[in-house]
Amino acid sequence: MDTAQLLSPGEMSARSGVAVSALHFYEREGLITSQRTGGNQRRYARETLRRVAFIRMSQRLGIPLSRIREALATLPTDRTPTTKDWARLSAGWREDLDERILHLQRLRDNLTGCIGCGCLSLKSCALANPGDVLADRGPGAARL
Repeated sequence: MDTAQLLSPGEMSARSGVAVSALHFYEREGLITSQRTGGNQRRYARETLRRVAFIRMSQRLGIPLSRIREALATLPTDRTPTTKDWARLSAGWREDLDERILHLQRLRDNLTGCIGCGCLSLKSCALANPGDVLADRGPGAARL
């Protein structure tokens, strides 16, 4: 590859807005790759900027790194991913995001009421959860 197309970790950090330590973490986690110079210094292909942007956006959406890694593994290695490639990856998460939105809306709407049994509503708990029946669902807030 033309070395003019390669970015040092500092350049990649400045361009992507991600700390060098995060880039190294992403690499250890198999989310991005780098090449090594003769002096064993990392260099990133410019296309890695798109992957880093995708990782950051996905993390902001709450997508676990394992799912991000799986998605990135489906991208072609012989060419730069296209808009269509990125759209395909994003579409796969629509159902997950819709479910998260629903849970967040429920949390917002029930934050001052019973979340069964977390327990934020000690006064109404006897009515909403008589005999602590929600304990059978396991620990934590059962209704969210």
